[in-house]
Amino acid sequence: MKRIILSIFLVGQVVSAGRPNILFMFSDDHAPTAISAYGSKLIQTPNLDRIAREGVRFDRCLVTNSICGPSRAVVLTGKHSHLNGFKTNKDTFNGSQQTISKLMRKGGYQTAIIGKWHLKSAPTGFDHWEVLPGQGNYYNPGFKTAEGLRKYTGYCTDIITDLTLEWLENGRDESKPFFLMYHHKAPHGKWDPAPRHLSLFDDTTFPEPETLFDDYKNRSSAASNHAMGILKHMGDARLHLVPPRSINKEQLVDWNAAYGPKNRAMRKANYNEHDQTKWNYQRYIKDYLRVVTAVDENIGRMLEYLDKSGLSENTVVIYSSDQGFYLGEHGWFDKRWMYEPSLRTPLLIRWPGKVKKGGVSDEMVSNLDFAPTMLDVAGLSIPDDMQGRSFLPMLHGREIGDWRKSFYYRYYEGSGHNVAEHEGVRDERYKLIHFHTLNEWELFDLDRDPDEMRSEYNNPEFANVRKRLEAELVRLKRLYEVP
Repeated sequence: MKRIILSIFLVGQVVSAGRPNILFMFSDDHAPTAISAYGSKLIQTPNLDRIAREGVRFDRCLVTNSICGPSRAVVLTGKHSHLNGFKTNKDTFNGSQQTISKLMRKGGYQTAIIGKWHLKSAPTGFDHWEVLPGQGNYYNPGFKTAEGLRKYTGYCTDIITDLTLEWLENGRDESKPFFLMYHHKAPHGKWDPAPRHLSLFDDTTFPEPETLFDDYKNRSSAASNHAMGILKHMGDARLHLVPPRSINKEQLVDWNAAYGPKNRAMRKANYNEHDQTKWNYQRYIKDYLRVVTAVDENIGRMLEYLDKSGLSENTVVIYSSDQGFYLGEHGWFDKRWMYEPSLRTPLLIRWPGKVKKGGVSDEMVSNLDFAPTMLDVAGLSIPDDMQGRSFLPMLHGREIGDWRKSFYYRYYEGSGHNVAEHEGVRDERYKLIHFHTLNEWELFDLDRDPDEMRSEYNNPEFANVRKRLEAELVRLKRLYEVP
């Protein structure tokens, strides 16, 4: 698909005062540690940094269930997984239920979603939708529409942006404000870079996380029984020892030119486990960051369009991801755990004239709060059965006196990467995790042990903390009507 050449014109008039457009930009598996606005030591992301610089950065945005589909269902409904019915990626989303897209459309917004969906059923409540089937492909992706499957040639991150810009330019009703969900597949595995980035970072050796060689001592058995290790579980496809299945012959020439010599060198090497881990990590992190680079470039294209079209001043721009991700911490890739790297997700929000530039918040907000907050931004009522809360006052620099001081988490998909089912509670300093299928517990002091390397659950010095958090876990389960 050729890059769309947009004839930019000033849309000029604001649809109606106090009714901002809402552009919700969502990526998949984007760790805050891969965004320079969050202090990344790995990469520069100038376009995402622009949103943070011109808006608010949330440093403790937490997800209720750290896995792709369930997180998206929480965003749509403002309800925990056990109430929206989508607990694992094996489920199918019930599109007949109340969603933010339906509420926005009922409230006078034109609604659209373009990009990753990953909820199996067809999108509902959207005036326009074009979504990837399942995970979709990085190269030459197909998209599901109301009229059937459409195939494109090119790179997925670019194509999703092309389609979104095309809708903004030619598909929307300018008499209405829009609610647009612009969702990238990237940087979800298997981290296939754009052809222009195949050799990016070739001459860079990235710093390894301090916990890359974690031995999983002083914790429950859950951590050591994983199947998401950079050494043993990445496989040839994730390490790009074989080409992506959807690649065409022309693209394969560039891919082989970039990866062929590296693959041959790797196959000739006789590494011990320590050296193999280091090699795998460099291979993985370079591809992950190449994919993130394409996301940042395309966010830049979107921001540029908003500027040139005159939409910037009346459009709330939100950037987040469905969860965090492991960039080698604890020797892992993937997500799922309640540990910090996958529990925390980025959240950047820009609203010209309404949000103080360069703001930073460390309040515990959540993807559970996204729907209520966006409804509040739109001036629409928030249904009583939504379990999240609007943090709109925080965008204006105001505190919310009774904001949450503890957070409930629940992961259900026990088969994925052999991560045991678990639930838990996190407060300002401590975290309690219960691996209920194993009947094991962990307790972490995040001030003294931010990398969560030592459980204090059986430490008598933490008996009062343990008792308090166990009671808080019970309280939160009752609050959220957890069975």
